[in-house]
Amino acid sequence: MPALEIPEAPRWRRLALWAVKAVLAAVFAAAGGAKLAGAQPMVEAFGTIGLGQWFRYLTGAIELAGAAALLLPALAGFAALLLAATMAGAALTHLTVLPGSPLPALALLTLCLLVAGAHRRTIEAALGSPPPGQN
Repeated sequence: MPALEIPEAPRWRRLALWAVKAVLAAVFAAAGGAKLAGAQPMVEAFGTIGLGQWFRYLTGAIELAGAAALLLPALAGFAALLLAATMAGAALTHLTVLPGSPLPALALLTLCLLVAGAHRRTIEAALGSPPPGQN
């Protein structure tokens, strides 16, 4: 059976995806950096969460690594999924433990899922999933 040919996305779509990834990378680099640097609001927020400051360091490291990986095409889809899971946890935490709105976390979650969807074929190929229509 011949290989499935995937048409290349229009230029505007590729540029828009890169713009979204660049914005996400900047936001997550800033947030992760603030957590790792020990910014007082981050220390207080993670104190309120109650899991200990190690969780702040872990979250900051995930955000920084995810920000960098978003800019690498081979890793962008996986980074987006990891960051989406992180934002799902952040939204849930804002709904149950922390004051403030979960909307920023939900907006970032949505953008991460958009990026993951755009990199769906890369994720499927890495996981060994056959393209649609092939078994």
